[in-house]
Amino acid sequence: MKLIEKALEFERRSMARMSTSDRVMASREAKSIVLAINEIYKKTKEPYLMKVMKLVTVKKRKIDKRLKGFSLSSAI
Repeated sequence: MKLIEKALEFERRSMARMSTSDRVMASREAKSIVLAINEIYKKTKEPYLMKVMKLVTVKKRKIDKRLKGFSLSSAI
């Protein structure tokens, strides 16, 4: 399964020294990976696919959080 290999490679990729445009591209890539795995998961209900989706989603949330920046209201 190329898709799972792609997802695991994405999860292992370093986020250090990424430019903003690199983060946007990574976020879009993560979204497409999760949506593609979700389509397969709907048919097979394999628990391993859910774990892979969760790994990619966690990484995507970190990227999105960095893109949106730190808000002062959440610090209070």
